[in-house]
Amino acid sequence: MKQIPAQVRWEQRTQRPLMALAVLFAVAYAVPIVDTSASRALTRACTVIEWVVWAAFAADYLIRLGLAERRAEFVRRHWMDLCAAMLPLIQPLRLLRLVSTLMLVGRRARMASQVRLTTYVVGSVVGLLMFGSLAVLSVERDSPNGNIKTLGDAVWWSFTTMTTVGYGDHAPTTGLGRILAVGLMLSGIALLGVVTANIAAWFIARFEVDDVEERRQTAAIQLLTEEVRQLRAEVAALSERAP
Repeated sequence: MKQIPAQVRWEQRTQRPLMALAVLFAVAYAVPIVDTSASRALTRACTVIEWVVWAAFAADYLIRLGLAERRAEFVRRHWMDLCAAMLPLIQPLRLLRLVSTLMLVGRRARMASQVRLTTYVVGSVVGLLMFGSLAVLSVERDSPNGNIKTLGDAVWWSFTTMTTVGYGDHAPTTGLGRILAVGLMLSGIALLGVVTANIAAWFIARFEVDDVEERRQTAAIQLLTEEVRQLRAEVAALSERAP
């Protein structure tokens, strides 16, 4: 029996706990934005939770690196994980912690073989809509010229931006808000491409199955026709020999 590598065992054991921490991060990130009257203690607690969750993902990367048989290859294949883990250390902004945690959650989730493409796409869409709305609301709500003042406005803006519709009734006015808009647009285009490619691949696979089945039936009919021809020939030969 083939022994499972230590890195794979670690990833299997920590998959669900890290997903639970990601949900906790989402709650901690959303509470101070949605509840503008949150106390300073609650806001500080949410900030601590965000840092703890990011630290957990960063520690997970270091542990996986230590368990990897070929560390140089691991770093080369998971360079985005490294960038996400180092991002908050460059400039300790709340938005950078959001981006880095989203990257780490996404990269970590793709390692689970049970996560199917459809589930991943749906989860990505919901996650981007939620975090994009909260992030743009946090940076645009206090802007003097901003027109995204409520959570409803932020969700509507995120949806129209991700679908690249862009009605223009709501638009970011700050630098960070525009950066978020670019990220959401690129993410929406990428997800649309993934969905389109997935649907096309399904149709192609379906057509290939039908084509294989048709070829099998055609070959069976040809074989049966040849057998009938041979039987007729044998019957004719026997008839000629009969007195």
